[in-house]
Amino acid sequence: MVFVVVAGIIFLLDTIIKFVMEKKMQEHVRVPIFGGRLFLTKHHNQGAFLSLGEKRFAVIRLVSIVLTVLCVLVFLVTLGKHGQLLMKTGMTMLLGGAFSNTCDRLTRHYVVDYFGFNVKNERFRNIIFNISDFFIMIGAMLVVLGLPAGK
Repeated sequence: MVFVVVAGIIFLLDTIIKFVMEKKMQEHVRVPIFGGRLFLTKHHNQGAFLSLGEKRFAVIRLVSIVLTVLCVLVFLVTLGKHGQLLMKTGMTMLLGGAFSNTCDRLTRHYVVDYFGFNVKNERFRNIIFNISDFFIMIGAMLVVLGLPAGK
């Protein structure tokens, strides 16, 4: 049950931040935070991670829905098994993030991204993230680490 609650908290946290960003921020204005190490900005991403496939929104939305449903299925199967803390934690993070971004794609027709790293490398500095992106990435790594070793 705790895993379901945590996935819900991830979804709500990101959804609230996206709501505030949509209401309070103008698009592409950068506001430095944490001593200038990070910045807040509002970006509407119609593609997947790194804006991949933004010209094929319908395909991205379908893939997002299918992957989210698969995450739900794996999550439910994993919850029923004893142990496997890494797998359960990873699936929880993955699912919370996937729900938030998929919900954006279904309701807004874009994903709201809102922060970046203020680094010297311009290409990396121009990548805008949201909290769900990090939970998806960290969750995926934990799932891989939690997979049973092959024989």
